[in-house]
Amino acid sequence: MDGPAFRVGLGHDRHRLIAGRPLIVGGVTIPFDRGLDGHSDADVLLHAITDALLGAVGAGDIGELFPNTDAQWAYADSTVFLAAAVAEVHRRGYAIGNLDCTIHAERPKLSEYKETIASRLAELLGMPREQINVKAKTGEKVGPVGRGEAIDADAVVLVIKSRSAVRYETTT
Repeated sequence: MDGPAFRVGLGHDRHRLIAGRPLIVGGVTIPFDRGLDGHSDADVLLHAITDALLGAVGAGDIGELFPNTDAQWAYADSTVFLAAAVAEVHRRGYAIGNLDCTIHAERPKLSEYKETIASRLAELLGMPREQINVKAKTGEKVGPVGRGEAIDADAVVLVIKSRSAVRYETTT
């Protein structure tokens, strides 16, 4: 078999909250008086998941593939980045086993959006909803998240060598 049967990727991202932008987390627009600042739509969760997927297969990171110095990615929908990472995982012969992610935000409270976000992620990743876990935490009033200045997201993903990509040795 080329490459290990299982690989794990970790992703993290943080964006400042600013006025005048929509708040998009996990591909879901959330009503709030501020949104995330960034070159693209700044979807902090999709960025963390994209990095986790790319990292799992040793394909670099989101900044290498979609640099914030490239005008073509200005205000881009982060689902484009995620789709490219998923395609790279598949191109390298892996399938996504499961995803566990945490969103850190003091405000807005995201607990009521966890199921909506998880369902959207399942749709975007093309995998069963039960293989995705979304957690929402506050910053406990500590640091940039706790002061309501930023939102962070973490993602851990397991990828599994696809059966179609496994070469079986036969004996004669």
